[in-house]
Amino acid sequence: MLLKSENLQLKPLSLDDLSDAYVSWLNDKEVCEFNSHGESIYTKQMAVEYINSVQNNPKCEVYAVYLDKTHIGNISLQNINYQNNSAEIAFLFGEKKFWGKGYATQASQILLKRAFDELGLHRIYFGTHIQNIRMQRLGEKLGFQKEGVFKDAQYKNGKYNDVIQYALIADDYK
Repeated sequence: MLLKSENLQLKPLSLDDLSDAYVSWLNDKEVCEFNSHGESIYTKQMAVEYINSVQNNPKCEVYAVYLDKTHIGNISLQNINYQNNSAEIAFLFGEKKFWGKGYATQASQILLKRAFDELGLHRIYFGTHIQNIRMQRLGEKLGFQKEGVFKDAQYKNGKYNDVIQYALIADDYK
């Protein structure tokens, strides 16, 4: 299913989206500074395996985000749980020249509309490294509420880090 806004397209991630640039995002220290990637070399074969694992998987929807014909990132609903009507939202925007221009916000709005209006989910959540200010601002801009801090919940770069948990409930969605 293709999802669109005025200048973005979200298309289900497929092997057609696999490129050297895409793999390079997952090896870029700045792109992966606060996420679960970047601890070891990410290969093209690993990307192929990941893409194959998410296609037709009922527990996730992963979309390649395109600005015109440029793949600028991925956004996903993962850990979809229809018993609790909840899912985790996750982001990977690897084309740094497009950072800070509102595309993550726009892509999130498209996906949140799908999550709440089409999938009938009640709660969308995410966790982020306590120092990831950009992600915290994005969540707050989208209406997510801070739920709490998980102490030492992420091991990254040789140390434990706190993770801030955010959630957005369908009734609070703008």
